[in-house]
Order: sequence, then C-alpha cells, then structure tokens
Amino acid sequence: MNSIKSTQVRIIGGHWRGSKLPVPTVSGLRPTPDRIRETLFNWLGNDCRLANVLDCFAGSGVLGLEAASRGARQVTLIESHQLGWQNLRTQVSRFDAKNIDLWQGDVLDVIPQLARQYQVIFVDPPYALPELRDTVVDLLIAHKKLSAGAKIYLEWPGREQYDLASAELSWVKQKKAGQVNYAIAEWQPSG
Repeated sequence: MNSIKSTQVRIIGGHWRGSKLPVPTVSGLRPTPDRIRETLFNWLGNDCRLANVLDCFAGSGVLGLEAASRGARQVTLIESHQLGWQNLRTQVSRFDAKNIDLWQGDVLDVIPQLARQYQVIFVDPPYALPELRDTVVDLLIAHKKLSAGAKIYLEWPGREQYDLASAELSWVKQKKAGQVNYAIAEWQPSG
C-alpha cells in the first residue's frame, strides 16, 4: 500500500530554509540530496530569482519548493502519481505558496498545455525511464516553452553516459556525486 513514509527532505535555502518535506512512497522517486541541491542552486546563483521555474518530475517537490523559497517568480510542478500529487498539494497549501501551479498528469501531455516560457527547468525523470530526458527537452523546445538562455538541470545514474541531443543546448556545469551525475545545460535557439 502506498503511504507517506517517515523519510523527509529539507529545504536548504531561502525563505523556507530548514522546512522539512515528507517523501511519499512512490516507485522511482528519489529526491535530489541536500549536497547536490546546494551545488545546483549555487550554480544557478541568481538565475532562479524572479524566474519562471518548471519541475517536470516534481516527486517530493523539493526542487520546485527550493526555487520558490529562493525567490522564483512562478513555479510549475508536474507530478503523474496521485499520491505524489496529493503530497505536493498539501505542501503548497502548508506554505501558502500562491506562486506555485500544480499539474497532475503525464509530463508529455501537460507540457503542450502550459502557458508560460521558463528560464529554469528541472528534468530528472525516474532512472528506469532515461528516454524521457531527451523527449521532455525536445517537447519543451517544440512547444516554445523555453526562454532564450534557459537553464536546464539534468540528472542521471552515475554509471551511464549522457550526451545532449540538441545542437541548441550546451553544457554549463557538470558533476558527479556518488551514484548520480548531474548538470546544467543552457538553451540558445539558433534562429
């Protein structure tokens, strides 16, 4: 049976610093660890502040809520799993986060419906579905959901090699921590 388990993650910076978030028991869910999030948000610096942020595989919500805590203008969280989405709804309500939009559904169905362009995007699908990294990025480009210079965070298993599929993307930062590779790519449209 799916339930909220006792594991938690915490927001490490900004207005909600130190707040703990429950992690729902959802297959494939692996919240980004504190150490990696700290590096990620150091890399992003002020890119998050006043940005439109999209978390394509929200899970526990820690990346999107971290961005909101650090001053993002608007955060969109997409979660396909019902239990995960209910947990996100509870956390957004708990923080009274009026700048967070929640979508429940398959990210591939939701992206075409989004009305904004985004400056910061988190793409860290379940490791069992690695093809979703490129599929999601291609869909964001095709539906014009990226602002020029958008920063895209990508995460994948440490044992795998990953290369960017689009010539309009270039690596900004890359690192490995334990069994996780993570990086930021920047999108610069060619035309």
